Amino acid sequence: MAELVIMRGDITEQEVDAVVNAANSSLSGGGGVDGAIHRRGGPEILAECRRLRVSRYSAGLPAGAAVATTAGFLPARWVIHTVGPVWSVTEDRSALLASCYRESLRVADELGARSVAFPAISTGAFGWPVRDGARIAVEAVRASATAVSEVRFVLFDDPAYAAFAGRLSGD
Repeated sequence: MAELVIMRGDITEQEVDAVVNAANSSLSGGGGVDGAIHRRGGPEILAECRRLRVSRYSAGLPAGAAVATTAGFLPARWVIHTVGPVWSVTEDRSALLASCYRESLRVADELGARSVAFPAISTGAFGWPVRDGARIAVEAVRASATAVSEVRFVLFDDPAYAAFAGRLSGD
């Protein structure tokens, strides 16, 4: 089972095998984590994303799925792009959010990655409540059979850090 670590910080500065990107389905960069990864990683990431759109994901990467590209100038080897669901009051999309974590770890295993850094997927612009997002993230990672030895949750702000810290301590 992977060791779970939480930290406040910038996911683009993580020296890990793979950084997970909370991507949009177009794989074209955007705001938040996605924009930061594309800006810091450089044009190679976007070029690979465009090739994936032409070859495998012409309709876009589906929510809950994951795919890897180079990490460009990031201090990681790969970026694993996953599309989180948008929060909905009327529809339970928890399984899709959990799938983001499971599928990212599956891709990490295929790559041979031993360390992976995750953001709090869907808890920013996609509106997922951070405490529930932390619960789903930790449960999904703990339930995944993976060869990854370290999973870092790299949180951008105090509320996200507190939510993940509470979940990891059994709150």
